[in-house]
Amino acid sequence: MKHVSYLEVEGKRVEEGGARGVMIRTVIGEADKAPNFHMRVISFEEGGATPRHAHAWEHEVFILKGEGSLEVDDKTVELKPGDVVFVPPGSLHCFQSARGMEML
Repeated sequence: MKHVSYLEVEGKRVEEGGARGVMIRTVIGEADKAPNFHMRVISFEEGGATPRHAHAWEHEVFILKGEGSLEVDDKTVELKPGDVVFVPPGSLHCFQSARGMEML
């Protein structure tokens, strides 16, 4: 069993591919012997964004706080606390936040 506050987990800046103002905390992952699931808290500073990218796995996302947007295959949706989004595998996508955002 693991029991921690997510704030106790060290965050790592994401800088690959032109990401800016993004920090990720893997709160459950391989180090916890979780081979099939990773839980990550991703924080965006004001003006933070991930690069447009695609990969073979999906994203299931819950917006905890703040506001932002998600572009998936040239369609953009606005995000706010309580929103849930699914990004299918292989979809070109990008998260952005003008004022800061945190998602699970």
